[in-house]
Amino acid sequence: MKNLLYMKNSLVLFLLITIFSCQDLTELNQNPNGINPETANPNLVLSTVLTETGKLNANLGYQDMAGVMQHTQKDGWSGAHNSYEWGGSQSWTSYYDILRNNQYVYNRALDLKWELHQGISLVMKSMIFGLIADLWGDAPYSAALKGAEGGAANTFPAFDSQEAIYNGVLADLDKANTLLSKSAVEYTSTPGVSDVYYQGNPVKWRKLANSLALRYFMRISAKKPDVAKAGIEKIMANPTQFPVILAVGDDATMGFAGNSNDDSWPANAVYDASASNYRRIKMAATFVNKLLELKDPRIAVWANKVQIPLVVDANLPKGTDRIESGKRLLSPDKVVGRDVNTNQDYVGLPTAIIGGASYNLSPTAEQGANNPHVSWLNDIYKQAKGPLLRSRLVTTAEVRFILAEAALNGWSVAGDAKTHYLAGVKASFDTWGTAAGYATYITNKGVAYEGTLSQIIEQKWISSWTSATEAWLDYRRTGLPALTVGPAAIRKVLPVRFYYMLDERNLNKVNTEAAMSKLESTIYTEADGKNSAWSKPWVLQGTGKPW
Repeated sequence: MKNLLYMKNSLVLFLLITIFSCQDLTELNQNPNGINPETANPNLVLSTVLTETGKLNANLGYQDMAGVMQHTQKDGWSGAHNSYEWGGSQSWTSYYDILRNNQYVYNRALDLKWELHQGISLVMKSMIFGLIADLWGDAPYSAALKGAEGGAANTFPAFDSQEAIYNGVLADLDKANTLLSKSAVEYTSTPGVSDVYYQGNPVKWRKLANSLALRYFMRISAKKPDVAKAGIEKIMANPTQFPVILAVGDDATMGFAGNSNDDSWPANAVYDASASNYRRIKMAATFVNKLLELKDPRIAVWANKVQIPLVVDANLPKGTDRIESGKRLLSPDKVVGRDVNTNQDYVGLPTAIIGGASYNLSPTAEQGANNPHVSWLNDIYKQAKGPLLRSRLVTTAEVRFILAEAALNGWSVAGDAKTHYLAGVKASFDTWGTAAGYATYITNKGVAYEGTLSQIIEQKWISSWTSATEAWLDYRRTGLPALTVGPAAIRKVLPVRFYYMLDERNLNKVNTEAAMSKLESTIYTEADGKNSAWSKPWVLQGTGKPW
């Protein structure tokens, strides 16, 4: 991570100028102090691929996706977070920037016959292209990353179908599994400290490749159940040939250096002295209420207790409204017709409400994000870095819940659904430092295993805290957990994709319009036309999900 700023300020800029230049490199004056992309060590670019992917994942899962999945809500600057006012604001530019750098790593690894780097870059290619297909649907894939070759077909690439991208992702992951099958000493190269995920450990990268394959087989399970079943069973039938992430120590995560805002935890208060971005993110009532219902000890790691709880007391004189002993005492007449939450420990902000800044009798609407009567995020999220502040790309908990669902479907995987379900819960507890509460928690009502998909997905949703993107994609596939929107949401149901952005619609008009024509309009598409966050891409068409 410490290499990030250096890479941005020197090598990556140089590569962007040279690799994609139309000029013949032999015609350029040679800079004796420069880096020649034809001979550069790919580790110099690999570090940027990994750190930029980690940052992208954290920003997505901690920000607007956390709003969609009702982990958090905002009481300021809340339109995109709470109400899905996205328009064409999402862009895949940064995704393709990562892919271009990653392609350079792969091409150099081919030249150098570095199989470890080839395998790593195929995993990263699969992760990013898979995410693009997840979020938008059809997208440039087979014709992408060829701009340097010139020609209209490369400058304005055709879109591959979402199905084709998923097929390509799974094929590349299978190839990566083979490339990563040797022991570390058998490779002629190592990424070393450039690998901020696994420090060049091929076994762990191989587990990541196969765990991503499990994710994408499950992703297409409603559309291609036979393919998904066969793919997951193939992986799980041979753990020696297809190892997966089953221990927290193998999780694909990335910490933050904390040297500047650019390489720090998003919305931290270290580089934002006003702490305004941190303060505006509040715990969502949906999430808080579920954690309280299940008596979940993880809530204390993720949230602060209410600074000043409300107490409504019928014995108080009419007109009472005062703070005493750290509590705000109110007579019943002061709360008539008001939505008041008097939980003395944790209070979440309801989803997409009108006037969120004044919720729960906040002293003044102007204070907004300073509301002392709603739970703020734990103080650890003010920091620029920390042991729990990690971008979590693929985790043991996710893999275990995938296997629990597969077993529940009757697919042949080692262990039954209950075993994997409990292991998923335990992995999350271990991750967040609450292992001491696990034994009691799994006996609680609503947590003790009942053998239902809704329970598996609910625990998967809870465990995806700060990484809510995957929870959204699970919701889209299953309709679980059964979330409802708030009164200020711009539609009556949750969105299911990102809009194609205006630049792409203007600059690559023919191909973008062809992709939009394949989206399925729904009763919620409304004035957007087919390019709507409520139009269904291939993976949802005909499934009846999530609504």
